[in-house]
Amino acid sequence: MKNKFDPKKNYHETQKAIGYVPRKKAAQKDYDRIGFMSGLEVHQQLLTKEKLFCRCPAGVYNPSDIFDSELIRHMRPTLSELGEYDGTALMEFRTRKEIVYRIKNETACTYDVDDTPPFKIDREALEIAIEISLLSKLNIVGEVHITRKQYLDGSIPTGFQRTAIIGVEGEIPLKNKKVRLIQLSIEEDSCREISDVGHVRIYKTDRLGMPLIETVTYPDFANPDEVKEGADYIRFLNRSTGKVRTGIGSARADVNVSCRGGTRVEIKGVAHTRWMPELVHNECFRQWALLHIRELLNKKIKDARKWQISFTYLDYEDFEITYEPLKAARDKKYKFIAVNLPGFKGILSHFTQPGKMFADEICDRLKVIACLEKPNMLHTEQFDQIITDADMKVIAPVLKTGEKDSQIIIWGPEEDMKTALETIEERCRMAFEFVPNETRKSFENGTTIFERVLPGADRMYPDTDSKPIPLENEYIEKLSKNLPVEVSDRYHQLQKWEVPADTYTYILKKNLVPKIDAIVKDLKIDPKFTGTFFGHKVKFVEGHYAKATDFNFDKIYELFKYLKKEKMDLNIAKEMLPVVYEHPKMDFDSVLENMKFRKRTKEQIVAPIGFLKEKYKEIGKKKNPKCETDWVMGQLRKQAVGNISLHDLKSHIEKGKA
Repeated sequence: MKNKFDPKKNYHETQKAIGYVPRKKAAQKDYDRIGFMSGLEVHQQLLTKEKLFCRCPAGVYNPSDIFDSELIRHMRPTLSELGEYDGTALMEFRTRKEIVYRIKNETACTYDVDDTPPFKIDREALEIAIEISLLSKLNIVGEVHITRKQYLDGSIPTGFQRTAIIGVEGEIPLKNKKVRLIQLSIEEDSCREISDVGHVRIYKTDRLGMPLIETVTYPDFANPDEVKEGADYIRFLNRSTGKVRTGIGSARADVNVSCRGGTRVEIKGVAHTRWMPELVHNECFRQWALLHIRELLNKKIKDARKWQISFTYLDYEDFEITYEPLKAARDKKYKFIAVNLPGFKGILSHFTQPGKMFADEICDRLKVIACLEKPNMLHTEQFDQIITDADMKVIAPVLKTGEKDSQIIIWGPEEDMKTALETIEERCRMAFEFVPNETRKSFENGTTIFERVLPGADRMYPDTDSKPIPLENEYIEKLSKNLPVEVSDRYHQLQKWEVPADTYTYILKKNLVPKIDAIVKDLKIDPKFTGTFFGHKVKFVEGHYAKATDFNFDKIYELFKYLKKEKMDLNIAKEMLPVVYEHPKMDFDSVLENMKFRKRTKEQIVAPIGFLKEKYKEIGKKKNPKCETDWVMGQLRKQAVGNISLHDLKSHIEKGKA
């Protein structure tokens, strides 16, 4: 009797065969082995009063269920300047999506819904983009030419995004190298997606048209940690101007990844740089796994050109159905189809990403292209077997399956089945030839799913509604005189101040170096203490307390100024901060009263030391000086904070002086 195929065993064996290494155990030699290559496209919203090509307010948001009207569109592809269709546009057209826009009159106008031509570009946004380009050591273009970038996913009602290159060929410094920049562009932001179910995708238009910049690097990053470092630097640089938006959704990055023999795959809209190392690590190994699949298939199947699927419609009544999604499909009278994949045994359960296999590549495309909501398929190489041997006794004779074949079962509305079958065959045929160019959606756990075919150059064409904008040398020189200090200089300043390195990311991300510098220079407070206060205490409070809408970092300057004036120990700022953070309008005297703080002289605080030492001799379990000092410190700490430094108090206790 032959051994039964074990999908889980095959998954782990193929994971081992491609040499997958978890990121935390990976070294540079592992990335060199598979030819890791990565570049970035970092998007940052600009802090302007108006949108880029209209006069609607920028940065005004509304809840998804609050809107004045709905607009429905169906997108169709258009020919490029060369008379060709973009692959992404064709894919989106196949989905037959109905696009619904929820419009709030306060934040959208006739330009946003493509009923009027664009206004002149917002000059405030243009100036910010030029300033950031100069900071990035980019060469500023002589004329700004606005172009159209086609988007048929519905995220922009016009079907295209207006964009323009501002600077080209710059660089940013990392710790151990410099990374080249291709360009910086200014463009209008897209709609925010509310839902995407079946053939209906719903957007809200409040974010639509807001100005943002896109900084694009060359693929110079040699490992995942460099990718994060580069993204952080670009974000820090943008924020250093004080002219960009911060908060959820204001900064997003697309990460381009490939391996040796693979292709450029774009991980879209990564909201947090801390996700990047795991995402790019897994994507590079996913491509390496797909190349291994290609090798296996071409060994098994000699003439890939003749390969094709076979399928048959099934009758629900022929099976004992216990799987709930299939019960629901039966009740909805969905079509029920079995598909045979010749020679694919061992391929569907081949490792691709942690917790994912090649079957997921098919499943994801069925969701996006055929609009079959998940779960949308079963297959014969699932770890938890749902297609039983009894089921296969019914299916196998009809499909004429072979020992080396694998099978898939799909279900859905009749009108989607043709596209679903085409999608399955298309993705399997790709597996014989190449790693497909595609855009993928990211998840916090470091995995990705298919989002759409990667757009090509065919989607770009000139915007006939907009004139070129000349940029005179005098204008550029004027803007260059007011640039902030470079991020690298601020990094070195933190080092000079001896501020702990684990605070740098938070301080640079929040653009706090100028605030620290002001406190140090104006109030003569130790820079190490100030930087540590921001990078540790403020960060902690931000993560654990509810921030008042009118709190800003200037309040901390005022807090230190107050403590200096009152000649109070600065450490009490740590106790006061949570109250100030939640109630910034409360005066500092009231904050102290709320904390039940009382002013005491040093003599009043240290007076009980002798008594407390004697008390410890009676009740203390551990008879050693350190434990005694710690216990006495604990008794007097609350009274001391704000009145004398804890270092001085400890010194008094150790000396035993009252």
